Amino acid sequence: MSPDVVRELIGDAIRTFLLAAGPVLLVSLGVGFFISLLQAVTQVQDFTLTFVPKILAVFLCLFLFLPWMASVLMDFTTRLIENIPAYVR
Repeated sequence: MSPDVVRELIGDAIRTFLLAAGPVLLVSLGVGFFISLLQAVTQVQDFTLTFVPKILAVFLCLFLFLPWMASVLMDFTTRLIENIPAYVR
């Protein structure tokens, strides 16, 4: 396996990871920012106020995007398995 093939494989794996995890991370970031802004404005410093909305938003996001995320990961796995003969050469 040449270094170019390894570089392409690692790049594809990182791209797939970011594509699959991106929606959940962005939702968590957005909700966390909004809650932090709300806490700064109201000066309410409660740890559960940041944790509960974020976890609910992440679960909702996972519920909505899980079929799409699974198809992205299955496509990557299928490409990986189909290209095993090329990697062995």
